[in-house]
Amino acid sequence: MDDGETAIVANEAVTAQLPLPEPRQKAPARGRVLRQYELVERIRAYDKDVDEDAINRAYVFAMVKHGAQLRLSGDPYFAHPIEVAGILTEMRLDQASIITGLLHDTVEDTTATIDEVQDLFGEEVAGLTDGVTKLSRLELSSERTKQAENLQKFVLALSKDVRVLLVKLADRLHNMRTLRFIPKVEKRRRIARETLDIYAPLARRIGAQRICSELEDLAFQHLNPEACAAIRVRLEALRSDKLEAVSAVSEAIGNALARAGVEATVFGREKRAYSIWKKLERKSLSFADLSDVYAFRVVVANEADCYRALGIIHGTWRCVPGRFKDFISTPKPNGYQSIHTAVVGPKRARVEVQIRTDEMERVAEDGVAAHWRYKDTSYGYHPEGKGPTADPLASLRSLIEILEHGGDPDEFLEHAKLEMFQDQVFCFTPKGDLIALPFGATSLDFAYAVHTDVGDTTIGTRVNGEDRPLRTVLRNGDVVEIIRSNLRQPPADWESIAVTGRARSAIRRLVRESERDEFAKLGRDLAAHALRRLGHDIDDVKLDDTRARLGFGSEDELFAAVGRGRLTGTQLAEAAFPGVVHKRVHGEARQTIDDAHAKEFVVGRGLTHGVAIHFMSCCSPLPGDRIVGVQIKDRGVEVHTIDCERLEEAQEDSWIDLGWTDEAKKSGLATAKITMTVDNSPGVLARLCAIVADSDGNITNLRLTKRSEDFCELALDIEVVDTRHLTEIGASLRASPFVVSVERSRGLGGVN
Repeated sequence: MDDGETAIVANEAVTAQLPLPEPRQKAPARGRVLRQYELVERIRAYDKDVDEDAINRAYVFAMVKHGAQLRLSGDPYFAHPIEVAGILTEMRLDQASIITGLLHDTVEDTTATIDEVQDLFGEEVAGLTDGVTKLSRLELSSERTKQAENLQKFVLALSKDVRVLLVKLADRLHNMRTLRFIPKVEKRRRIARETLDIYAPLARRIGAQRICSELEDLAFQHLNPEACAAIRVRLEALRSDKLEAVSAVSEAIGNALARAGVEATVFGREKRAYSIWKKLERKSLSFADLSDVYAFRVVVANEADCYRALGIIHGTWRCVPGRFKDFISTPKPNGYQSIHTAVVGPKRARVEVQIRTDEMERVAEDGVAAHWRYKDTSYGYHPEGKGPTADPLASLRSLIEILEHGGDPDEFLEHAKLEMFQDQVFCFTPKGDLIALPFGATSLDFAYAVHTDVGDTTIGTRVNGEDRPLRTVLRNGDVVEIIRSNLRQPPADWESIAVTGRARSAIRRLVRESERDEFAKLGRDLAAHALRRLGHDIDDVKLDDTRARLGFGSEDELFAAVGRGRLTGTQLAEAAFPGVVHKRVHGEARQTIDDAHAKEFVVGRGLTHGVAIHFMSCCSPLPGDRIVGVQIKDRGVEVHTIDCERLEEAQEDSWIDLGWTDEAKKSGLATAKITMTVDNSPGVLARLCAIVADSDGNITNLRLTKRSEDFCELALDIEVVDTRHLTEIGASLRASPFVVSVERSRGLGGVN
């Protein structure tokens, strides 16, 4: 059962209770540590063969080694590993994982060694403990590169044994539950951001939805406390209004199923605060527009009863078109199975319903932990009955492929986040093979999802039998045929067409390979020029010493880095002749994206060298937007977003495919235009500006466009980094009770 849910058994008069979301099993109160016998009993509840002596020895070992160490909360430090072990019992993990949870900090924070752990608890536990320890040690640095390197090692470790990830998730979950005790706000925000960017998506990818949801909510509290508090206040008010209605709907569904002879458990589910915030962000809704804050779950005995229950519900109430999804016949890649539907239920209210079996319910909560267990002395994926036929851990294989494509750690981190964050669509090859892709993926992403070689040699595509551009966004059920050639040289701007991290990393790898010689030649010329300015000749450079000093494996790699702009000729000169250049420290800064610097931020095939480029105020393109150029006689190229209404005025053969450069993504600052409707009350403008500032936005222009007794309409220009930054600001504004609506201005009526 998900957090915040209370079961209402079918055909029984039970009143619905909808408490605030909380963990499925409450952790002991502060100062109350889970006892040895309590931990053993938790394990014995699902594993009667548990080695009680081994658990007790690990429990005592952790207590003795951590000794008098204290956490920032004032609790004894050993309470943390014990609580981590308790979380692992909720996932019904094996004995080795529980012991690893107890020991996971001993090697890092005490005098214990891996050899000592191996002598006392065996090779398996030692290996798991070592894997978690290495990850924890790397986390001590907050630098982005260290975080990226950490994720690389994490992916390699979990590909060998998923229990490393499960122990780490339990460790992070308990740390997040106690994050409030860290005094420095910046450190809390850094940990919360890392949790939201890496650990929560990883939990979702392996199907551990319960852990994912709690991690997201806990991170949300620290990253956007005002929005979180506003949503919770509204949920509290809604809960008091809807309690009776939720009970009535649950009872009506249960009675309908009971009359038809289907035994079922029916309960209401309250959407979590972060999930609500993401929907406000994704669909540009206000809180009052949400129709699925409460949904209902029907749990039945077997798969056949799932479809019987669906027929009964659809036969009793009219279904809502377009809201039916069958994840039983087509499970999600993480193993999730359920039927989703919506009906116009009692009192003509729209009711969201999920139908599944007990086993599907457990997989939905715990993901890979539901089917990973010992069999013939081997710990691995062992489904029982008619469960999902594919290992849910396979959903992380794409991360391994991204890692294999090379590139620096920051690049891997970028692509891995892209791969983990997206919702999914399901498409088919002409032979009927199912390909799962992120929402918004294109035909080019499909080609790389089939195989890297297919993507590298793609020249065209047919979608449902019709020739379509490679930038075509795919929909559920599309049949996609890839047209290939013998060439393996995709244009550099293909990366702007791709959405998935897997495709982007493969494209970057191929571009690196095909352009390496060209960049190396260019880099050598740039380095020679820089050295000449400083009174040296490139032939005087001891290249072996210089490349080693800069961390490059070969001369070609060194000069290619200069050619690509990752290393300047001046930096190479300083490495070759230390002290020849006066060292300067530059603060991090962002450059405004405007017409004067357009060539630094936009790239595309068909752009004539020297042509003027103009960013159009009708749609105000931002990094992250799909953009196209329109060639205008005697003016140059106008840059529009792909959905700009002005594009209808231009002939499509005058369009130029454009994309954002890495410089735009890393250091650009663009102006977004939004319109808002807010309450006409004192202090609203000050609070609005505070919300934007707290989200790292900067209001450069604000205009009152309409005012009535109750409401004001505003038009704002806000400096943002990219589209994601803008949607975060919009979601924060929508979560506030004084904001009625927030929309991005797409037409000519925005602030100019």
